[in-house]
Amino acid sequence: MKIDTININIIKELKEGRKSFKAIAEKLNITENTVRARVNKLTDEGVLDICGLIDPSSIPGHQTVVIGIKLEEMDLVKKGEEISKLRGVISVSIVTGRYDLMILILLKQGFGLLEFYTDEISTINGVSSVETFVVYKSFNMKVPYIL
Repeated sequence: MKIDTININIIKELKEGRKSFKAIAEKLNITENTVRARVNKLTDEGVLDICGLIDPSSIPGHQTVVIGIKLEEMDLVKKGEEISKLRGVISVSIVTGRYDLMILILLKQGFGLLEFYTDEISTINGVSSVETFVVYKSFNMKVPYIL
């Protein structure tokens, strides 16, 4: 799918989440049907998701953690997809540098780092090592509530 400036502008307007298609159309000087059709196509093709996001630090007992993972073998895509399905995982990225994967996870009381490692990561074969980065404070971080 071609992402043109109209699509980008529609996506920017949707960052507020609850803005109507009519309001977006008026601001961009296009028809409401154009906005609706483009949003539907962007959603159908997996370019755009419209969802509620939270600031994890605003919910008591919740925190985010970044984990760097080294793998024994270079099956990065397969392992990334496998890890992305684990409980608490918000995102997985294949990266350059000393780690093969970087993951962002959401934890809460009763499902902390120990449970994530013992119940989730331990089920993945081929993990050589992990390094944990607890997020004490973040700026502009909004994530889907996945727990």
